Amino acid sequence: MKILYGVQATGNGHITRARVMAGALAAQGLEVDYLFSGRPAEQLFDMAPFGDYRCRRGLTFHYGAGGRVKPLGTLCDNSLWQLWNEIRSLDLTGYDLVISDFEPVTAWAARRQGVPSIGIAHQYVFNYALPGRHQGRLTRSAIRLMAPVDKAIGLHWHHFDQPILPPLISPPRYPVTLEADKILVYLPYEARAQLTDWFGRFADYRFVVYCDCVQREVQGNMEFQPFCRDGFERDLASCAGVISNSGFGLASETVQYGKKLLSKPYRGQVEQLSNAEIMQQLGLATVMHGDCDLMQLKAWLQQPNPAPAPYPDVAGALARWIVAGHTEPAASLARRLWNGHAMQLAATGA
Repeated sequence: MKILYGVQATGNGHITRARVMAGALAAQGLEVDYLFSGRPAEQLFDMAPFGDYRCRRGLTFHYGAGGRVKPLGTLCDNSLWQLWNEIRSLDLTGYDLVISDFEPVTAWAARRQGVPSIGIAHQYVFNYALPGRHQGRLTRSAIRLMAPVDKAIGLHWHHFDQPILPPLISPPRYPVTLEADKILVYLPYEARAQLTDWFGRFADYRFVVYCDCVQREVQGNMEFQPFCRDGFERDLASCAGVISNSGFGLASETVQYGKKLLSKPYRGQVEQLSNAEIMQQLGLATVMHGDCDLMQLKAWLQQPNPAPAPYPDVAGALARWIVAGHTEPAASLARRLWNGHAMQLAATGA
């Protein structure tokens, strides 16, 4: 079986998920090519698992200060004519299957050329009824328009009595330790001066900030680090807590490593607002809306960490499901994985 795997590269969570799937698909002996869109090729990093991958412009989002999605900037940054040309020119001859992690070029090309397609992404959970205010018919329509697929697999922290799978992340690669004064920060759309103003007030803590910088820089009690998947996970394993936006992938890894999370959703971004609301309902994070509330931050810093909560091998299960012809209903696959998750939690005492 030959597969083309499309990945929406606007956010690092999609790429991290694809890295996990790359290993699982390779273990099943599948031949997979990868296509990334939504981010310039020179801004991608740690891409070795994907071999000779391809890039397209696709669709992207324009963010302003604080991570607010800017509709006008997004409209100006995208060309529907170029997107259509990319879809039309992508030749899928020889491919038996297209997998889309919410990537529009591969999904629409598969639809046009009659190639079977599977969507594997957090965004596909919006096809189902979720708790909270931040979803509805318009959101579902937008998801289907962005990256339509024949079979959609959604991922979330709970099944909500729907055929939704657990988070698709790799098992922890490093032992869980605790540096009581070390806080990991990933707020890529906040200005450095703003971060310094917030975190510089808490001199008893070290804030390790991953951002768009060339090399490591130290400024007072803040350490700025360039993007690096391996270094980031090492810091995640040893930190005393994580401050980030409300992206699905990092929140899932934080839960798995047993670290407390302070989540600050992008303003105006429906997915992040939904994630934040559900995290709060499930007790997975403290949520901070708008500008940094220093009293809320101080209280969160003093909170203890939860127990690590490992997730099952979703990537392996999906790879085997694909090899077997992906005919098993998603509801059956979801039940098996959530039952496995419950047994893992019981075994660890989480």
